[in-house]
Amino acid sequence: MSKIAFLFPGQGSQKVGMGTDYFATNEKAAAIVNEADTALGFSISELMKEGPEDTLKQTAYAQPALVTMSTALLQLFKNEGIQPDYVAGHSLGEYSALVASEALPFAEAVRLVHKRGTLMEQAVPNGQGAMVAVLGLDQDTLQSICEEVTSAGNAVNVANLNCPGQVVLSGTATGIEQASALAKEKGARRALPLAVSGPFHSSLMKPASEQFESDLHSATITMPMVPVIANVTADEVHAPEVIRALLAEQLYSPVRFEESVNRMIELGVDTFIEIGPGNVLTGLVKKINRQVQAHAVQDQASFDNVLGILKGE
Repeated sequence: MSKIAFLFPGQGSQKVGMGTDYFATNEKAAAIVNEADTALGFSISELMKEGPEDTLKQTAYAQPALVTMSTALLQLFKNEGIQPDYVAGHSLGEYSALVASEALPFAEAVRLVHKRGTLMEQAVPNGQGAMVAVLGLDQDTLQSICEEVTSAGNAVNVANLNCPGQVVLSGTATGIEQASALAKEKGARRALPLAVSGPFHSSLMKPASEQFESDLHSATITMPMVPVIANVTADEVHAPEVIRALLAEQLYSPVRFEESVNRMIELGVDTFIEIGPGNVLTGLVKKINRQVQAHAVQDQASFDNVLGILKGE
């Protein structure tokens, strides 16, 4: 029997103008955006619509904007009664997945990720941390490079295990420079610096994680109605106290996206639907396993297209 997983993108997928036409024509989506504005105490909707882009790119604003956009698009599936068998997200996207699973109320999610983004920005001063996507080198080699650079005094960690041949490293700016050079020496095809404001999913985020624990502790998190595949473990998570612990750990741990997708395929998923702006995760799924279907829903038109495919039209 066919199984569906909903995937939710992380930071970097945001863009000025996302959802503008959709929010103007869909009442339920508009209600989600209004709820976000009320929960945050400022107009994330205006920032999404008008920018400026430099502000929207800031971690503290990009994160609630993306959770808002994904949750608004999710209403299209709810209207049609389409329920996923599993949900997962990439980094920040895990919060959208928890909203979709009904483990985390939407208003609470946007407040949490605004705080999460603020703490992440504060953990390492801008310019002192960096991230790089390394193409064409295996995980074990990159892990040994990280250990070598870190032992020499510059913290570098494996941050995202995205798909075969694509691993992201995160750490101090100097450490990333050194790790990139070593990766190229050892045969990496490319080392692409990422346009991010900090060294996410590295040990440098531990102070942010410790500060964030109190927010997670006071948040209303319940048992998911749909199984959630957690970034940290690449497996199902159910108990609220475990969800809290893993969300704190997620800040400084690798996003095990490739393993998460493979785990869902083991569990019978053959159709992945990315819900949010962009189609990065759709591309990664196709690189992980070409036998499964992967589609991106970014607006009403792309939803209509995917709905036709799901109905076999």
